[in-house]
Amino acid sequence: MLRRRVRRAPQGRAADPLDAAQEDRVRAVLALGGVPHADLPDGVQQVRLKLLERAADGREAPRDVSAWAAVVASNLAMDWHRARRRQERLGERLSVLWREAADEDGAEARALSMAVAQGLGELPDAQRQVVVLRFYADLPVRAIADQLGIPEGTVKSRLHTAVRLLRARLHEGEVV
Repeated sequence: MLRRRVRRAPQGRAADPLDAAQEDRVRAVLALGGVPHADLPDGVQQVRLKLLERAADGREAPRDVSAWAAVVASNLAMDWHRARRRQERLGERLSVLWREAADEDGAEARALSMAVAQGLGELPDAQRQVVVLRFYADLPVRAIADQLGIPEGTVKSRLHTAVRLLRARLHEGEVV
């Protein structure tokens, strides 16, 4: 009967939840998913973390850790692509605003941009966070709520209040 050798962790350290073969599979799934080589170690660490969180929550380990880790790695690769696309869209929006502000006719756009930036700076942190995540990072309300750890209704309320305050300040300054 063949027995697997159990890897023992050094004193004071927990055992690594992924063995070398599983780590190689995770790296391969991430690489095939289009994640850059420089980000592969971070992806492997995220898979380890998810496995440790699962154990810490008291849930039993997956029957096939290698297959489970591959699915998690695949999901991480998709998340990486989504985040990259979001950043690209944000960059495109900012470049359009920059071009408009650089045009000779962009004086109004520059004034509006400055007024909005000043208005954002005057908002409370909680309201500024949701406005930036919603309108600049283009995240939906549910994603903002998940990211900040607050209910969706709170996100909607903060957005409504912040937009109302910004609109009032822009009208007061006769920008709009």
